[in-house]
Amino acid sequence: MATDSSGPQPEKADRQLLKIREMRDILEFDFETEPDGEAILKPLKTAPGFEKPSYRPSDLRKDIEPWLTALFQSEHLSLLSGAGLTTAVHYHVTGQAPDGFSNRTYAAFDEQIQAEAKRSAEEMGRGEPNPEDQLRSALRIADGLQILVSGNADSAEWKSLATQLAALQADIKTALEALIAGILSAERGVISHREKREEALLLLVSFLMSFASRTGTRDRLHIFTTNYDRLIEFGAEVAGIRLIDRFVGSLSPLFRASRLDIDLHYNPPGIRGEPRYLEGVARFTKLHGSLDWIDEDRQVRRIALPFGAKEHKPYLPDDAQNVLIYPNDAKDRETTDYPYVELHRDFAAAVCRPNSVLVTYGYSFGDDHINRVIRDMLTIPSTHLVILSHGNTSSRLTKFYHDSKRTSQITLLIGSHFGNLANLVDYYLPKPAIDRASIRMAELLRARGVTDKTKDDSSKFPPVVPGETANTTENEEL
Repeated sequence: MATDSSGPQPEKADRQLLKIREMRDILEFDFETEPDGEAILKPLKTAPGFEKPSYRPSDLRKDIEPWLTALFQSEHLSLLSGAGLTTAVHYHVTGQAPDGFSNRTYAAFDEQIQAEAKRSAEEMGRGEPNPEDQLRSALRIADGLQILVSGNADSAEWKSLATQLAALQADIKTALEALIAGILSAERGVISHREKREEALLLLVSFLMSFASRTGTRDRLHIFTTNYDRLIEFGAEVAGIRLIDRFVGSLSPLFRASRLDIDLHYNPPGIRGEPRYLEGVARFTKLHGSLDWIDEDRQVRRIALPFGAKEHKPYLPDDAQNVLIYPNDAKDRETTDYPYVELHRDFAAAVCRPNSVLVTYGYSFGDDHINRVIRDMLTIPSTHLVILSHGNTSSRLTKFYHDSKRTSQITLLIGSHFGNLANLVDYYLPKPAIDRASIRMAELLRARGVTDKTKDDSSKFPPVVPGETANTTENEEL
């Protein structure tokens, strides 16, 4: 297919990075697009299995898709998505990235805020600070000033400081409201054009189902995201994927700290006393909070905020600082720390165990607390990390790859071609759902000695992992 990008269009000589299977080093490709729109990838050097001067996506699929299919059938599978997923879907609909949250100048202590934001960004390896770095720095300074002026605001020497604190707090409220408005704007962009929206949602659904189409008897897929928007929830709803999270209730769901291993089962018709695991179920955790989470009376609740709402004020509290998104330290630090600690504990518990595979898409490896957990995961020899990304942001991805010292446990598909959402769905990710007839047909083709010349016709049938039937449901086996 033509490279209808779900991200910025690639340059003529765009560098793509690939590492799969037993490859010892990263294989780099130059990426070009022919006049007919067909993608051509030219390796800069040869590697075992990659001796040809150029490849089409259908050629690379024969090596990449079976490898990912085998990994996705691991005992434990987790997906970590970052801002790149929202950007990809938004770009596919609108032709541009979301407007996002802009850097700003603060009325008070701006020099100190910018300096601290730059220091923290450099410490995390992000280079230039982003608006959230600024906001976190402003919140820390405001917390310190609040301690200093508390009980002393009426004294002459503290009045000036109290005035500056009030100005800073007003700026922080404005910044938070701008962040909320930017998130809602990105959500509206996804549903803004009807025709493109349907196409983009189909891509999103196919992407999610590539991971969620697991046999019910296997451990559930666990989806993690650092995003504040509700794109994954929206896509899961369209796909019919049931998400299990820590919230309990219907009208105003309440966040619970208890980690009960809740699951969904059903009783097959005519069979009593033998409940079966329901297909299409995934666990879901938002590591940095969410646009529709609020702090209410020292409890975390999820409110009914419409997807892509034009205005947030009718739904959210008057005080934007009660919205639980990561840059926000809020008024009650104890309450704010509380959900994030539990959420990150869920992430560590899900990925740091034997036979676990973690797939990242659109995550730039700019959060050290998450990177630390991933590094710990890789100390377990049977774990594996798959990095799918539209770009090698500030070389952070390849730096993490080399610094981990566990390169044999890492798969890379990086670049505007490999990380393109449409290309991943069309060529490289496992088929989202496999019916029994397709599996039998694939087995018959192999039994009849399908040669390399006919593989192009049969490549749409993913391989059956030895000892397993890929993505079959328990119903189909009965």
